[in-house]
Amino acid sequence: MTGGQVAGMIAAVAFLILVLFIGMFLSKMLTTLKEVNRSIQTLTDDVDVVSKQAEDIMANANTLLEDVNKKVATVDPVFQAAADLGTSVSDLNDATRNLTSKVSKSAKKTASTNILVRTGEAAFNFYTKHRRSKDED
Repeated sequence: MTGGQVAGMIAAVAFLILVLFIGMFLSKMLTTLKEVNRSIQTLTDDVDVVSKQAEDIMANANTLLEDVNKKVATVDPVFQAAADLGTSVSDLNDATRNLTSKVSKSAKKTASTNILVRTGEAAFNFYTKHRRSKDED
C-alpha cells in the first residue's frame, strides 16, 4: 500500500465516521422535532380549551352583570325613598326648631304682658278702692 492509498483509506474512514455522526445527529434531531411538534399540538389543544372556558366565563359574567343591574334598578327607588325620607325628617326637625323658638319667644312676651296686665289690674283695683274710700268719706 502506498502513501496515497493509506491517505485515501484514512479519508474514507474519516468520511464514514462523519456520515455516521451526521446520521446519529439527524436521527436525534428528528426525534426532538417530533417531540416539539407533539408539545405544540398539546399547547394548541390546551389554549383552545382555555379559550372556550374564557368565553364561557365572559358569557356568565355578562349574564351576572345584567342581573345585578336589574336588581340595582329595582332597589334604587328604595334608596331614593330613604334619602327623601331623610330630607323630610331633616326639614321637619328644622320646622320644629323654628316653631319651638317662636313659641318660646311668644311665651316670654306673654309672660311680660301678663305681668303688666296684673300690675295694671292691681293698680286699677287699688285706685278704685282708694276712690271709693274717698267717696265714702
